[in-house]
Amino acid sequence: MGDMPLNDMPWWRWRAHVRSALHMFSDPVFHQETWLAGREGYGDVTDAVYRLVEDTWLDNWSAEKYVGTIFRDSAEAALVDVAVLRVLRIMHQVGADAPVSAYLEHHGWPEAVRAARDAHVRLATNDGEDPDAPPRTLEVLRIMTRAA
Repeated sequence: MGDMPLNDMPWWRWRAHVRSALHMFSDPVFHQETWLAGREGYGDVTDAVYRLVEDTWLDNWSAEKYVGTIFRDSAEAALVDVAVLRVLRIMHQVGADAPVSAYLEHHGWPEAVRAARDAHVRLATNDGEDPDAPPRTLEVLRIMTRAA
């Protein structure tokens, strides 16, 4: 199987946003060096949740609804559903305006990170990208999603 570009999916811009959020949630080093450190250019936890569910409404229905448009198959969708549920559970318990440390210290955070990592690896690999590359800045994401 050759590399599959991100933009071969009908709703590839939404895929890019979901992937960006999952990537950030899945990387504990990123959490420490970027979110906790207040490093600019990546947004915060709430921004990542927004990218995860903004256009997709994955907070209201299953990713399975988007197989063939955002997600390549049911396996991707199932992994995304697990990650979304874990992240949103923490968001609702901690609150949208909580400091980053409140998320990272939440007892469910390690499970959310693992679920996001599983989904991120699957999506990145299916797009022919290195899942271990560092997350892209929001500016790079904007540039990527403007290009057709």
